[in-house]
Amino acid sequence: MKKNLQLLVCDNCGKKGARVRKIVEAYGKGKDLLIIEDIPMVSCPNCGESYFTAETLHEIERIKLHRDSFAAEKTVEVAAFV
Repeated sequence: MKKNLQLLVCDNCGKKGARVRKIVEAYGKGKDLLIIEDIPMVSCPNCGESYFTAETLHEIERIKLHRDSFAAEKTVEVAAFV
């Protein structure tokens, strides 16, 4: 079953066709590493830009600030590219 995709107007080029996709971002490193999943990112096929809305950026900062309330500790495998 296909999801109902909403086409948005791109804040960069002003053309309709931008879509929201969910991404994973890592913030910090070592013991301070925080991975946030399912972050909505707007991507425009017309101009090629991808960006976070102001609302999304505020929520990312809130999650980072209150990470103990949001984060679940998980084991992650890490490999170095050599």
